[in-house]
Amino acid sequence: MSKQSDAYIPALRYSWLTSIYDPVVRWTTRESTFKSALLAQADIQPGEKILDLGCGTATLTIAIKVACAEADVVGLDGDPKILEIAAKKAADVGVKISLDQGYSYELPYADNTFHRVVSSLFFHHLTTANKRRTLAEVERVLTPGGEFHLADWGKAQNIIMRGVFFIVQFLDGFETTTANVQGRLPAMIEDAGFQDVRKTAEFATPLGTISILSTKKSGP
Repeated sequence: MSKQSDAYIPALRYSWLTSIYDPVVRWTTRESTFKSALLAQADIQPGEKILDLGCGTATLTIAIKVACAEADVVGLDGDPKILEIAAKKAADVGVKISLDQGYSYELPYADNTFHRVVSSLFFHHLTTANKRRTLAEVERVLTPGGEFHLADWGKAQNIIMRGVFFIVQFLDGFETTTANVQGRLPAMIEDAGFQDVRKTAEFATPLGTISILSTKKSGP
């Protein structure tokens, strides 16, 4: 695979938009609502090690640590500029999280490292091939029985949601977002060897439908 096809897509696709990522997400995705639902579903417990995959500016990463201070929380993203913003946000809040730079399809962690992996509005940045590679990596780094909780753009609830989603596709690319809007993520997750894949909630937003998915790695 070429370096170009493996390169990460910056938040909002263009690096010059990175500085306004947080307000754009907050205003256009019902961020507080869907991330609260994702966090409640993940049900983080003390002593667990958690990976926020594609953490961006670490809004969710920080929320996980605030909700469960006794958890070991790690955020990973491929964009060094956005990780600088994430580090400053964590320092401002006064929480201790780890922030790593790396690619989701080549995770820099050993097998069976994390009890839970969470991801929010990240998978639509990946090509179909890299979605599959990433899911294989998530399965690898989870402990047996570990859980994966994912929030991202999903199949449009109606023609209006499909229409407004063209804005996301214009910004983030049709190649990476088509599988999302066609509702193909659950099948991809099953193909990666996960069990009990469920869509637990969906939210209509100004830019389309956000789906929340839950699954787990086989094991005790």
